[in-house]
Amino acid sequence: MLEFCKKILTKVSFDRLLFKKELKKAISRLSKEDIPALKNWCVQQFGTIYGDIIQESFPHAIA
Repeated sequence: MLEFCKKILTKVSFDRLLFKKELKKAISRLSKEDIPALKNWCVQQFGTIYGDIIQESFPHAIA
């Protein structure tokens, strides 16, 4: 599921609102163990463009 979410986020990364929507869906669908991996990947891939969306979308407990 993690790899599927990464594919979707990559495909919608051209649109800010779509990215935010799909990121929230991905977080809700993933297991608690996969969420930190997704956050790290998002920061590496899209941190310069969507850093604000990434920070507000992930639960604060996730480091």
